[in-house]
Amino acid sequence: MKIRCHREGLLAACQLAAVAIAPRDVKPVLRNIKAIVDEDRCTLMATDLELGIRLEVRGINVDEPGSALLPTARLIAILREATDEEMTIEASPDKCVVKGDTNEFDMPNEDPAAFPDVPAFAEEKYHEIAAGVLREMIKRTVFAAATEGQVRFGATTGVLWELEDEKASLIATDGRRLAMMTGPAKPHGGHSTKGQSPVVPAKAMSLLERNLTDPGEIIRIAFRQNEVLMKTDRAMIYSRLVEGRFPNYKQVIPSKHTHRVPLTVGPFNIAVRQAAIMTDDESKRVRFQFAKKKLTLRAQGAESGQSRVELPIDYDGKGLEISFDPKFLNDMLRVLEPDTPLIVDMNDSAAPAVFRHEPNYLYVLVPLVETK
Repeated sequence: MKIRCHREGLLAACQLAAVAIAPRDVKPVLRNIKAIVDEDRCTLMATDLELGIRLEVRGINVDEPGSALLPTARLIAILREATDEEMTIEASPDKCVVKGDTNEFDMPNEDPAAFPDVPAFAEEKYHEIAAGVLREMIKRTVFAAATEGQVRFGATTGVLWELEDEKASLIATDGRRLAMMTGPAKPHGGHSTKGQSPVVPAKAMSLLERNLTDPGEIIRIAFRQNEVLMKTDRAMIYSRLVEGRFPNYKQVIPSKHTHRVPLTVGPFNIAVRQAAIMTDDESKRVRFQFAKKKLTLRAQGAESGQSRVELPIDYDGKGLEISFDPKFLNDMLRVLEPDTPLIVDMNDSAAPAVFRHEPNYLYVLVPLVETK
């Protein structure tokens, strides 16, 4: 295999494919990216056996077709540090050579036949979603998924997909907050997740989001038993699903409210960040005092001091005081545009609050209850 390529373009492609490489070695061969070069295209493959990607690299000049393994970490370092606009890569089963105008790097290599395959997309049943819509859906939900060390119950280290008819819903929770967004989708071949609870790992969701660069592009999503295939114009992402059952999220979304407060993301976000300055590790809370025409935010740390921030609001209802961890609020507010209108539905200081951006986004947050 021998190719000539634009250095920065190949670097970006390798960095994107490298997301699918395990941080810990599963097999030594998986430290590599596999390149498959035809007469007019180059496809990069990377996998950790749970997550995999096929990524088409454009702008490649092919001198000799073939397949080869590329040592990922060293190749990325070479492409990052080199100054040449174009570089040549020549690889065989035992050696990989990367050349620029004034440099050359020789590395030992392995047999590409030992690299496991990443499936191609050949599904007849799938849903189509516009990339711009899907990117917003991922951005507004994936942050709420639990990390491995946070799991309290169920399959919460990923995002639940619900695909039925012409609607797609993404839901994520870590037990303390829940984010949900819906959007339009087009089914093909009767594809549906009805009766299932497929949860896609957060890492796979983030990799998909990074591939959604053209808002008008149409993305294909197909669920098989225990796995998902996600196809963009130049990438095919494969992932195993999270094992276990996703909790019944509908039970934690309050159906009624006694207080409804309209807010705007930008001013509310500024007020939360200002009040949070005086929180500390012992007291990660901000108290929100809702009153007629005014919201007062207060925080107090054991040693840091205290803060009071006032925000004018368009509210004429009864007063309510409720406390939240400001980090969980900021996580949600930062994925919304500053001029986004929000509605906050609340019942009392102990019940979950629902932040809504109509008609398709909601964020449920469990308040912090004072201990006596």
